[in-house]
Amino acid sequence: MAVIDPVVGLYRPATGKIIFKGKSITGHKTEQVVRQGISLVPEKRELFSTLSVLDNLMLGAFHRYRISKPGLRNDVQEILEIFPALKGRESDQAGSLSGGLQQMLAIGRGLMSRPALLMLDEPSIGLAPLVVREIMSILVQLKKTGVTIVLVEQNTKSALKVADSVMVMERGGITHSGNSEEIIADSSIHEAYLGRARVN
Repeated sequence: MAVIDPVVGLYRPATGKIIFKGKSITGHKTEQVVRQGISLVPEKRELFSTLSVLDNLMLGAFHRYRISKPGLRNDVQEILEIFPALKGRESDQAGSLSGGLQQMLAIGRGLMSRPALLMLDEPSIGLAPLVVREIMSILVQLKKTGVTIVLVEQNTKSALKVADSVMVMERGGITHSGNSEEIIADSSIHEAYLGRARVN
C-alpha cells in the first residue's frame, strides 16, 4: 500500500518528513531503513518462490549476515517456535507452501531483521478465515515481545481485534482515529466498514 512505501524507502514522499526514533529517514534507501530497525512484510508476500524456507528466512537477516552469522541459526529456531507450522519445512521451496504458510514465512523473514518496527501490508489477502485468525493471534503475541506493529489491513474486523490504536483512511486522508474501543463504538465505522449499524 502506497501509504507505507515511503517509510521503507521504496519512493521518496512528495512532501513532509518521516521521523523514526527522533531522526529523519526521509529518502533513505531501503537497506538503510532496515538497518535502523524497520521491516516490511509486503502485500502478496513477495517471497523468493524457488528458494527454500530456510533461505528466505536467512535473507531477512542479510544486512547482519557477516556480523551475526553464528547466531542466525538460533534466530531461525526462534521463528520456528513462533510459527511451528513451518517446522520440518525448512528445505521446502517457498512457492510450494500454502498461502497461509507463505504468509507466516513472510512475517518470519521480516522478524529475522530484528526490527523495532514491523509493518504488515494486507496480511489477510487471499487467506481462509481460520488462517487469518491464526495469523492475527500471532501478531497479538508478537506485540508482547516489544515489537511495534503497523498493520495496514482492509479486513476491519480482524484488524480491530489486534490493534491498540486505529486510523481509518479513505481516499488518502485519515477520516477516523482513536483506540480500538472508540473505533468499535463508532456507529459510522460499523455502517461503512463492518456492513451494519451498531446496535446499543
